[in-house]
Amino acid sequence: MGFGSLSVKGRALRYLAQREHSRAELARKLARSVEDTDDSSAATQIETALDQLAAAGLLSDARTAESVLSSQGKRFGSRRLKQVLQGKGLAPELVQHTLQEARGTEFTRARDVWQRRFGMPPADAQERAKQMRFLAGRGFDGDVIRRVVQGSDED
Repeated sequence: MGFGSLSVKGRALRYLAQREHSRAELARKLARSVEDTDDSSAATQIETALDQLAAAGLLSDARTAESVLSSQGKRFGSRRLKQVLQGKGLAPELVQHTLQEARGTEFTRARDVWQRRFGMPPADAQERAKQMRFLAGRGFDGDVIRRVVQGSDED
């Protein structure tokens, strides 16, 4: 069943049933489906629906940030998480708070990702560079990457 016959609030609920969305992210999705109509008050309808959902506790940017951290935090570093959170249109304060939580476990997460992918220390400089590039691509900080690849067990 498509979204064609649903109201703006119904569409929003359908999206929220699939996963957590930030307010800005949900507004963007709803705007795409509503802009096909001739109603000039589409933005007002969207804002009203989002206000109602937020008042009912169904829409929460804080929950969205927690969801991103729990689902993607195990695989990605703080730089990548920052990019994802900002892409969802979350407030800068919420992004910083979420990243502070992630930084506390970044070394452990990086070591786990490295262990699953490589499992053994690099044999030469070329292999070390490959491992470091992999972790950098996952968004981990440079000092964390160096400690993981060098085999340092300090947390």
